[in-house]
Amino acid sequence: MNESNTDTLLPEACAGKIFEFSGSKFAPDIAAELWPKILQHKWLMSEKLGRDVGLRTASIDFLGNIDQAHKEFMAYKQPDLLAEMGAQTVGREIWNTISDSQPPKQVVERRIILPLTEEKLARKHGVVSPKTIIFFGPPGTGKTHFVKAIAGVLSWWYIEIAPSMLMADGIDKLGVNLRNVMEKARQLEQAVIFIDEFEEIAASRDTANRIDKSITNEFLKQVPLLKNQGNRILLVCATNYIRQLDAALLRPGRFDCIIPVGGLDDKGRETILRHYLSRLNTGDVDIDQVTALTDRFTPADIEYMFQKVAQSAFELEYTSKQEYKVTTETFVKVVAQITPSLTDEIIEEFIQDSATYSRA
Repeated sequence: MNESNTDTLLPEACAGKIFEFSGSKFAPDIAAELWPKILQHKWLMSEKLGRDVGLRTASIDFLGNIDQAHKEFMAYKQPDLLAEMGAQTVGREIWNTISDSQPPKQVVERRIILPLTEEKLARKHGVVSPKTIIFFGPPGTGKTHFVKAIAGVLSWWYIEIAPSMLMADGIDKLGVNLRNVMEKARQLEQAVIFIDEFEEIAASRDTANRIDKSITNEFLKQVPLLKNQGNRILLVCATNYIRQLDAALLRPGRFDCIIPVGGLDDKGRETILRHYLSRLNTGDVDIDQVTALTDRFTPADIEYMFQKVAQSAFELEYTSKQEYKVTTETFVKVVAQITPSLTDEIIEEFIQDSATYSRA
């Protein structure tokens, strides 16, 4: 039998292998957990020494210092795992582009950021920091922006997993790919794992077909596995359609926090406006007037508005050969060409969903 093939080894066989190579006896269920780690340790020792150390040496060395040996292997594999998963670093400054007046930021800071950055105080009072979160709200309201901001303020890796990536090998492989990704995530030391369009892989099983049901079932299995890990991993999922998610995922015990992300208040829009204004060649801009003009604009709407303003300023200066400065009038003209994403119906539905599903 190939010594590296652990998939075909039953727990009793793992116990037999460990006893054969080290002389130590373990119950089959414990041996089944140890044997793959012994093989990992053998590989790492061989890599470091430039020769095959053999299973006897690896087994004895690993069992003599289990915790440290496993930590060394995980640390050695981190760079490869992070590169494979497309991990990115996010600047801390992104957190400052979100107004302190926004309710989601207040919840995130109180329930997520503080317990993770003030761990000693959290432990003193028995506070358990969340490991699984859902953001929900209308399209364009800044859910992805919030997730990146969390990664930035924590100085953790940011890893985004799109359903389309999981479906790259076909819908039939989505469950397998999801399991593989989550297994890799559990091996990381600290990272924010983000799954957007969550409804694509965790839809209600009541109306789902066989494949969709199996995918949701797989996710239901993976969430507790991730939560039980001792590492610093935060799984954040986002959806525009929380009503489409399976009810089992929304019950307490699966996701620690379910946070609504809705429209911006005046202060929220002003914060984003000032952020983008700093990138433009501006003249006299009445920030209060522009803030009022952008009522019911989402963060995505505001970003699009600034793209149009910047392009307009660029073209006007190019054709006139004279310096052009963006003014309030520039925004008045551009805003007139944009339809806000938020409507009365969308806002009312969001208010209802917030009352029904929110949990922080």
